[in-house]
Amino acid sequence: MIKTDVIIVGAGPTGLALAGQLRRYGVEFVIFDQKDGTTPFSKAIGVQARTLEIYEQIGLADKLVAAGAIAEKASFVEGGAIRGTAELAKIGEGLSPYPFLLIVEQGLHEKILDEHLRAEGKEVLWQTTLESFSQTEAGVTAAIRTADGATETIEAKFLVGCDGAKSAVRHGLGLGFAGSTLDRLFYVADAAVDWNFAHDSLYVCLAQNTITAFFPMVGENRFRIVGTFPEGHQADEGEILYEEIEARIKKDVELDLNIHDVKWFSVYRVHSRRVDKFANGRCFVAGDAAHIHTPAGAQGMNTGIQDGYNLAWKLAAVLRGKASLSLLETYDEERSANAKRLLQTTDRAFDFGASDEWFVAFFRTKIFPHIAGFALHFDAVKKLIFPLVSQIGINYRKSSLSAENGFFKVRAGDRMPWFETDGASVYERLKAPKFHLLNFFDGTNRPAAAPENELLDVFEIPLYPALAEIFGASRSFSVLLRPDNYIGLITEDLTGADVAKYLARF
Repeated sequence: MIKTDVIIVGAGPTGLALAGQLRRYGVEFVIFDQKDGTTPFSKAIGVQARTLEIYEQIGLADKLVAAGAIAEKASFVEGGAIRGTAELAKIGEGLSPYPFLLIVEQGLHEKILDEHLRAEGKEVLWQTTLESFSQTEAGVTAAIRTADGATETIEAKFLVGCDGAKSAVRHGLGLGFAGSTLDRLFYVADAAVDWNFAHDSLYVCLAQNTITAFFPMVGENRFRIVGTFPEGHQADEGEILYEEIEARIKKDVELDLNIHDVKWFSVYRVHSRRVDKFANGRCFVAGDAAHIHTPAGAQGMNTGIQDGYNLAWKLAAVLRGKASLSLLETYDEERSANAKRLLQTTDRAFDFGASDEWFVAFFRTKIFPHIAGFALHFDAVKKLIFPLVSQIGINYRKSSLSAENGFFKVRAGDRMPWFETDGASVYERLKAPKFHLLNFFDGTNRPAAAPENELLDVFEIPLYPALAEIFGASRSFSVLLRPDNYIGLITEDLTGADVAKYLARF
């Protein structure tokens, strides 16, 4: 019998990142996966700014950046020639300490997370399968089969299924997984590409009814190639050989190129689905177990990591006896709404990228490549596009955990804006796994002293003109950040009453 606080089923990026967060809060857990170890394949490769901000808190952001490649620019190819280029290296400058898209193959990403856990004294139980599980009002019991064939029992307070699109946890909980399957076959291949293009750009090749993208990866002339077969292409995933994929690529991109040293390729159908709820009793789902969608925008893996980030601090608060079980209901409330928006956004993006409707296809191939780069020269466009793609724009404004008193540009439920103060990133102050009270002081009206609370730290920050512009405030105010650095409360009240009232809800 193994006893712990949380059982994590699945050790892909979502499960490993969740484990790292639970370790940060001092929560005990058991994590296992039926695989032999971290994946040897590249799989998901895009790491967004919000994921790096999350990793910064546990000391992993710099390691990932050092291991990957920054997407410097995007080049749009049509008819065998580059028709337009968009600069990407600093597209989010001033919005995040990581104003770029980072390309890191999933195998290396998982290895970094796994090494972090082992450095923290925790090990993944590999080659371990979930046989069954059940729950009561008091806890969860799971039966597992270990690498040596033995059956063991784990008792825990909670269980989180991070076990992928075919999730045994989701099936065991009877959660709905409604949605649709796209009438397209996707392919992916990691290979070396010899051509006349440089290795410092990602290339998006636009055709009448297909889209093919080349993402630069670490290694000489190595690219991740992602594309689609035309709608109506009839074949099962397992029937398609690599030679057919290469022929498709060469036909669609109309370029003189040599593809060789293929490390890995896969053919798959894309589903657009999400669970009807993210939780059932003391059991939760996250990542692909909760939502799957098209690869547009490199959102999937990053969204799963944010699922765990949202859930971890809530589990920790309940396990410490600092919050009631009702706090955990907000995980479904907040992440379900996000998953719904995500599916709508990725579906629309894919429809634009591969639709064969004549007007959409004409705009995509003949007009968009010429205006995309020009548009990104404008700050207003950057401030619209980067938060959407990088996930720093995800908000919980409608959450029951969001409260505000006053009128601000930044709202309760928003991610804490990034800025520098006294020459340092504000995020340097926000690494402790607790609530943070930031009192912005105009030099005249000082906010009242915060109540004594072991789960709260307090900072006073001068209300410089640049910060007044960011928040839309001209006088002192207070921001109470949740442990995941989303704004729980923003208020003009300087007496401390709003802060005390908010904390009392826990």
